[in-house]
Amino acid sequence: MDVIINGERREVSPRTTVEEVVRSLTQAPGGVAVALNDEVVPKAGWATTRLGDDDRVDVLTAVQGG
Repeated sequence: MDVIINGERREVSPRTTVEEVVRSLTQAPGGVAVALNDEVVPKAGWATTRLGDDDRVDVLTAVQGG
């Protein structure tokens, strides 16, 4: 199944969850937000939100700087 993750087309297994995508991209314990097809997915729903073919996922990580 093909999806777009942070602007890059990738192949993922059927039934892949938002949580699995986040874990594959970052080890950050917090400061992560996810949008699925331009809709924010609350962290409580990551484990149960499954991706579909051609879905767009944006994973954003807060960065500290000065």
